[in-house]
Amino acid sequence: MAEPKFEVAKVRKVQVDADKSGQRIDNFLRRELPGVPRSRLYRLLRRGEVRVNGGRVRADYRLQDGDEVRVPPAWINVAREAPPASQSAAMLDNVLYEDKRLLVIDKPSGTAVHGGSGISHGVIELLRHARPDLHDLSLVHRLDRETSGCLVLAKRRSALRALHAHFREGRVEKNYLGLAIGDWQLGEQLIDEPLLVRHRKGGERHVIVSHEGKSAQTRFRLSRTFSRYSLLQCSPLTGRTHQIRVHAQSAGFPLAGDERYGDADANREAKSFGLRRLFLHAQSIAFPDDHGNEMHFTAPLADDLERFLTVGLVAACRAMRA
Repeated sequence: MAEPKFEVAKVRKVQVDADKSGQRIDNFLRRELPGVPRSRLYRLLRRGEVRVNGGRVRADYRLQDGDEVRVPPAWINVAREAPPASQSAAMLDNVLYEDKRLLVIDKPSGTAVHGGSGISHGVIELLRHARPDLHDLSLVHRLDRETSGCLVLAKRRSALRALHAHFREGRVEKNYLGLAIGDWQLGEQLIDEPLLVRHRKGGERHVIVSHEGKSAQTRFRLSRTFSRYSLLQCSPLTGRTHQIRVHAQSAGFPLAGDERYGDADANREAKSFGLRRLFLHAQSIAFPDDHGNEMHFTAPLADDLERFLTVGLVAACRAMRA
């Protein structure tokens, strides 16, 4: 196992070209300052130590061609450990689709989309290690670490910019399957509640419904009922952090296995019948290609979640009748 090797990177100014434009400043900094925890990067931004064209920017600022970024001094890891070869190869087995511009994978639960904040390797690092030709691979969107399913990555900066434009224009359709605690009797429901991200000690993010937050909308509808559980089709119309989880909780139907926003007693019961993680799966994603034709990708329900629906909940129902 390679030992981390740290050195101080001096302050420098980086000129943004067409290949770097379109990406968020926090993602840009992760590459420029490898090994620096995400919480530290956000502090650098909040304190104004990172400057773009001489001014302060927020973490969600998207770089433009010609921008000049002041990268502050920081301790960086210059000898980061390579991911295990077997883990990298296994990630390639999850590829659903690939062309010259895109890569779509069925992300397994438990794998972060990228390393940082105590996580050595995420999807990005594993794929780059397995495929050195993917050195420019970038996330088009994100999934929580415990969430499984469709994840889209761009192989070229031009593809990333185009897909980000689709997201901003509302031309991307995402559908999730989530198992909620409770008997859903609300029909099709649009939850329209603004969400505010709060950073707890250590940089952990926690999201609440607040009029001070950003606009967020999620459409829910019942797919199937299991007595005290409801399998829901969840379609986020916006892309806020933990959006589906917080909106489900706000409606009184927290997702099973959600340790951050869920019901602790219900989670213990679900765990006793075999649910080991958050029941949320990115089932499909669709968006137009360069010629206006719709591209649609689907990931089958993860094996552990399918097993809980077909075995665990049957046992739970029997126990309730006993």
